[in-house]
Amino acid sequence: MTTVEPIRKKEDIKKVEEVLKQNARNLLMFTIGTNCGLRVSDILALNVGDVMGKTHIQIIEKKTGKFKKFPINAKLKPMFDEYTRGRSADEPLFKTIFKNRLERFAAYHIIRDACKAAGLEEKVGTHTMRKTFGYHHYQKFKDVAMLQKIFNHSSPQITLRYIGIEQDQIDESYANFIL
Repeated sequence: MTTVEPIRKKEDIKKVEEVLKQNARNLLMFTIGTNCGLRVSDILALNVGDVMGKTHIQIIEKKTGKFKKFPINAKLKPMFDEYTRGRSADEPLFKTIFKNRLERFAAYHIIRDACKAAGLEEKVGTHTMRKTFGYHHYQKFKDVAMLQKIFNHSSPQITLRYIGIEQDQIDESYANFIL
């Protein structure tokens, strides 16, 4: 199994968003992933009614079966308002051109292709969005305990390894060790 990386530079996130601007659905999916830290299975399971006119997203996580509730931030709110306008509450938020719910494999290709087009060299996949959220949340707040709780991880070490901080620290140690 290949481990995917977070997008560590904010300017690289902006580059990916610029590529995805061509398609509102794809940009919204990426923005949810990088701003909420949800697994792609939970993002793709959202219906229009889960976000339309709401202040919070409330879900039962597919992987853990646990309830999760969090506020919709100022970046996502106008995107949701625009994207859900005129749509039915019970339809999938993310649909294919055939009106089916977007699937994980398609989401993977969207993210991989956008990152490649943006010139990123990291190993990326759908989990890149969740890891990117975690990496930048940690960089901003330095609160591994809160991030561990958000991700439902069993230890701070797992969280730090998951978001790539442990590797960053190893790399820095090597880079700064010269005999």
